[in-house]
Amino acid sequence: MRLQKFLSKAGVASRRKSEELIQKGLIKVNGQTILQLGLNINPDSDIIFYSGKRLSLQKNIYIMLNKPVGFITTMKEQFNRPSILELVKLNEKIFPVGRLDCNTSGLLLLTNDGDLAYKLTHPKHDIFKTYHAKIKGVPDQNQLKNFRHGLVIENKKTKTAHIKILKVSGKNCTVEIKISEGRNRQIRKMCEKINHPVINLKRVAIGDLKLDVGASKYRFLTEDEVCYLKSI
Repeated sequence: MRLQKFLSKAGVASRRKSEELIQKGLIKVNGQTILQLGLNINPDSDIIFYSGKRLSLQKNIYIMLNKPVGFITTMKEQFNRPSILELVKLNEKIFPVGRLDCNTSGLLLLTNDGDLAYKLTHPKHDIFKTYHAKIKGVPDQNQLKNFRHGLVIENKKTKTAHIKILKVSGKNCTVEIKISEGRNRQIRKMCEKINHPVINLKRVAIGDLKLDVGASKYRFLTEDEVCYLKSI
């Protein structure tokens, strides 16, 4: 088994982050600091340490959280805002699959399965995430068409997206948006690009997995749901 795969299965971090830990010299195998990627290890006989703690493979955990506004998805940051890990308190180490910015609510997956996290966040897999956004104003057909075909955000065009108007409320409206990318604050920037900035934003689905718990609540995924996520 590749070392970075072992680290993700041991719940240290996603496979991508595990590669960074190796390159920073934070992982030891049989007493030797490893700096190069690609090392094959035997989980049954090799001794792996991270930050002075011996690692072992653990049971995978899969959680759906309804993230509230005001919570960050990073483990810690300079402004001391509350972290989503304050809502999901487990003895096992888990990490979020992708991110939702502080002012965005809704469906967030947490796991210690680095392989699944990598699959669900890598853009090559084209897994659509569905959002409901209240935006200022009501976009016309030309603006909707431009949104769907892709917009240039920070010198890079976005992939094909889906958008439809769900409800018009006075001068504003609620839209459903589906994107397969996860660029930083992408939906907010796309809506600003068509001159209809976001008032509030909530993620309601990842693929066919729909949010079904109340605000700040969480539940463990069923075996069927985990199999679905691994299959998409």
